[in-house]
Amino acid sequence: MAAGSSKTVIYAALAGNLLIAITKFGAALWTGSSAMLSEGVHSLVDTGNQGLLLYGHHRASRPPDERHPLGFGRELYFWSFIVALLVFALGAGVSLYEGIQQLGEPHPITDPVVNYAVIAFSVVFEGVSWWIALQEFRKTKGDLSYFQAFKRSKNAPLFLVLFEDTAALIGLAIAAAGNFASAHFEMPELDGVASLGISLVLAVTATMLARESKELLIGEPAGPRISSSIMTIARAHDGVERVNGMMTVHLSPDEIVLALSIEFADPLNTPGIERRVASLEANLRKAHPELITVFIKPQAREQFRQFSYHGP
Repeated sequence: MAAGSSKTVIYAALAGNLLIAITKFGAALWTGSSAMLSEGVHSLVDTGNQGLLLYGHHRASRPPDERHPLGFGRELYFWSFIVALLVFALGAGVSLYEGIQQLGEPHPITDPVVNYAVIAFSVVFEGVSWWIALQEFRKTKGDLSYFQAFKRSKNAPLFLVLFEDTAALIGLAIAAAGNFASAHFEMPELDGVASLGISLVLAVTATMLARESKELLIGEPAGPRISSSIMTIARAHDGVERVNGMMTVHLSPDEIVLALSIEFADPLNTPGIERRVASLEANLRKAHPELITVFIKPQAREQFRQFSYHGP
């Protein structure tokens, strides 16, 4: 379900950014605005990024094979990380270059009204894409704040699109202010300053996205709600003496690997333990379909403590 919602958000963002990029480049050529050219590059990069995210979804959906027994879910996080790098390298880099060029060799904007019209249309397109992404993000955040939900989210494409669209709306506001100030005060250098501002916004956004995508790529555990539910189901299961420990790792937004160390009641023989392991796994998968692989290890508590990592 998370994968389907994020693909809807990506398609909406791709369509909007493609139309916006074409419009911005046309306005930049007509008016000579450095900030508008930076915005055009920004939208073009965003369009390419959405294409890469869709490619990541396609690659991640492949079934497991002999060489990849856990599947390809992490490809989604890999391409999300690449997207964050592209936002920094191309979006922020080109905007920085354009800003420096305009400051070094300032030239006036020939027809700022065209830029204002383009910015207004862009705000509408970006706003629709941003609203769709925000609504989907709200469905997953629950009672958490937006920042907490971002930190805990396992759906990298969804928060990537939301942050990209947020950065785009901020960039449009900066571009509008730069164009107005440049024309009103007859200081073309202010258009270059606006381009530098857009570069800063993109750099900060890309850094945050790259950091979160990297953490997901390395491997993050399931959220507190899922972890608590797993522990409750395991502890209440027939024959379970105690749950020694648990490890979960997200391979994608909808794919989790679970390992459980459980001490079963002493009177149980091997066939009895096997039946309870099978029953427990079935109950866990029924409650959480995102558990694609479940490992349950019958183990005494003392042995678990002896061979488990307890931190430095």
